[in-house]
Amino acid sequence: MAKAIGLIEYKTVSSGMTATDIMAKSADIEILQAETVCPGKYFALVEGEVAAVQSAVNAAKKAIPEKLIDDFVLGNPHESIFRAIWGTTEVDQPEALGILETYSIAQAIVGADIAAKAADVKLIELRLGRGMCGKSYLLITGQVAAVTMAIEKAKSSAGEYGMYLDSSVIARPDMKAWRKFVM
Repeated sequence: MAKAIGLIEYKTVSSGMTATDIMAKSADIEILQAETVCPGKYFALVEGEVAAVQSAVNAAKKAIPEKLIDDFVLGNPHESIFRAIWGTTEVDQPEALGILETYSIAQAIVGADIAAKAADVKLIELRLGRGMCGKSYLLITGQVAAVTMAIEKAKSSAGEYGMYLDSSVIARPDMKAWRKFVM
């Protein structure tokens, strides 16, 4: 069976915690991350078999639809997503830098998966809502053409859900700036 990840993102802490409990009780999933982010939103990231993750996310959505901001289920997520979320990606040779900013945590993760699968790029970081009023962003590196294509694909996906905020590609970032960007 294939592995999957899923996420629910709620407007309130109480709704998010309740939805997380519902997911845990409804299917055989593991909760990878569940926490409050600015401005008082709550999200839970889970993993498991595709059917279990889909069932858990659907149960949460059905139980509390009025407070749901965003959600997703990704089958076979790109393996670099987890290093980017935990901030453990190492970049030996920085190239072009791609940035995609979204209004939701869900669309940043989905965008990262799309970007990583669309072109020969390396996910550097996924900043998920903390200290950013609930917005999120992803950073990728690679050759300019690959980074541009990956950002455009991710931008298109986030735009379909009304969650795209901004993006850019820096062709040759100054190393002093680079070190601050990817700390």
